[in-house]
Amino acid sequence: MSLIPSFFGGRRSNIFDPFSLDIWDPFDGLPFSGTVANVPTSARETAAFASARIDWKETPESHVFKVDLPGIKKEEVNVEVEEGRVLQISGERSREQEEKNDKWHHMERSSGKFLRRFRLPENTKMEEIKATMENGVLTVTVPKMEERKREVKAIDISG
Repeated sequence: MSLIPSFFGGRRSNIFDPFSLDIWDPFDGLPFSGTVANVPTSARETAAFASARIDWKETPESHVFKVDLPGIKKEEVNVEVEEGRVLQISGERSREQEEKNDKWHHMERSSGKFLRRFRLPENTKMEEIKATMENGVLTVTVPKMEERKREVKAIDISG
């Protein structure tokens, strides 16, 4: 969902929806007739990679985020937690160096910056977040606090 209010078009932001903090796509909804030929190359690359694919699942013990980042080194990825329990995953895939004698026939692999944000639930242990990266998949594990079980005390009835 958009960071920009709904009067700019598109979807509305919702503070209760954890996906409402996704990066705003400035090209979303523009009439390009199915092509982005009029958009500068650098903007197309950033827009193409801006929405890194992320899965978010909740287990009884934690929230687990899995991000597909093929070809990116862990040094090129940042995982941060901002005020207000906002998990931010960002980074950049550099464009392959072009040599003077290279002749490109086809290019589909995207490059550029990406940024995704998620508002974490209140029951998360912010100080125990862990991130690992293996085979191009970043896994961020956010442990959950144990839910307090309500203690029920029986009261004797006199009389």
